Amino acid sequence: MSFAELGLSDKVQQAVAAAGYTEPTPIQAQAIPHVLARRDVLGIAQTGTGKTAAFTLPMLTMLEHGRARARMPRTLILEPTRELAAQVEDNFDKYGINHKLSVALLIGGVSFGDQDAKITRGVDVLIATPGRLLDHFERGKLLLTGVELLVIDEADRMLDMGFIPDIERIVKLVPFTRQTLFFSATMPPEIQRLADAFLHNPVKVEVARAATAAATITQRLVATGREDWQKRETLRGLIRNATDLQNAVVFCNRKRDVAVLHRSLQKHGFDAVALHGDMDQHARMAALDSFRSGEMPILVASDVAARGLDIPTVSHVFNYDVPHHAEDYVHRIGRTGRAGRAGQAFTLVSPGDEKSLAAIEKLITTPVEWEGPTLADLPPSERSSRRSGRGEERSSRGRKVKVRTGRQRSGGDQAQDEAAPAREAPAPQPEQPARKPRPERERPERDRSAARGNSGRSRRDDDDAPVKGMGDHVPAFLMRPVTIKKS
Repeated sequence: MSFAELGLSDKVQQAVAAAGYTEPTPIQAQAIPHVLARRDVLGIAQTGTGKTAAFTLPMLTMLEHGRARARMPRTLILEPTRELAAQVEDNFDKYGINHKLSVALLIGGVSFGDQDAKITRGVDVLIATPGRLLDHFERGKLLLTGVELLVIDEADRMLDMGFIPDIERIVKLVPFTRQTLFFSATMPPEIQRLADAFLHNPVKVEVARAATAAATITQRLVATGREDWQKRETLRGLIRNATDLQNAVVFCNRKRDVAVLHRSLQKHGFDAVALHGDMDQHARMAALDSFRSGEMPILVASDVAARGLDIPTVSHVFNYDVPHHAEDYVHRIGRTGRAGRAGQAFTLVSPGDEKSLAAIEKLITTPVEWEGPTLADLPPSERSSRRSGRGEERSSRGRKVKVRTGRQRSGGDQAQDEAAPAREAPAPQPEQPARKPRPERERPERDRSAARGNSGRSRRDDDDAPVKGMGDHVPAFLMRPVTIKKS
């Protein structure tokens, strides 16, 4: 099947041919005719299968007729991350080269003034993240009553990032007669509920079983110790010994680990760049550009890059941490092996990751092979506690209490395994002369008796007469005479 058989306009077909594509992917071949027929579409496909072009190409054909009005976009595309929104904008620039359509990008990290100017002139395609879109709407700079087509992309990622309440609010602001396209790589029950609420008699397009990895990706597990320095050493060995490594993405669970691992790789001579959610938009785009150009062949990133990173030539993916959510594993390794290319994915597994690993293998219904020894083959020293020198005990209430058992190991890349020498006993201090006890201040008899035998009783239990005012503890400044001047 060719793109000419899908019903696309001549301008779109020329742009697709100029981009070097001759045959549509399965998700494109099945979804595009239904989109052009003005049907609601529920698309489920694994990452890297061309979902973006599945709604970009028919939208370009449909937008050839009509014109945009000020502050009233004709179509709206919602994306979970800035990088994915920028990628969709790039698709419109590439495939819409023969069109004179106005495209606006509403994402964080960019001034409101430039975005307001584009919206005021009128846009045919509005690509936005939910938070920034609602910011413009609440400022009175945007009207959604003219939206003819709504696209909700990466819906499962929207769920993970907590955008579903914003999505539900946005859906109520667009016309009821709109056309809705709903795309997701996985279909958990929560996403199915949203699809039932947002779509009207949709056509379900599923080209691959949900939450499956591409067959062109070679997956391997690598056993490593629980200490951070052990994991970093294992990762460096994998990178050095990897065959046909052109570039690689290293995923961490926490933003703090991204920064630490980035500095460690640079210290050991690797050309690496970092990407995480706390970076501003300019730094994030600069990091991606240096990785795409090949200037920095290693990208250390959090899950912000697990989706939306469209670099077809990524040869390797390294999971420095086993992801907490099994679905994230599919999206992480989906950065390689795209468009039918071969890719390799390695996941570092340390003691304590067995539960997360079991969830991943249950989701993909395929056991992942080990590269070298398994966790059971690790020496006891590498299966020790994550924080050496500390243990855990449980208190009487069942809470975990950390107990310091020795000298802590520093977080650097030191390789010393010898026990820390015992600290010398402090020198004996000269005896201090005994202090004379201070004379006890005179207190009322009632207070002294309470201190001797009734310290556990409350004041309500005392049989003394009730205290009037402040009792015997009136501050001295309140006892000063007051002089009233005569008027």
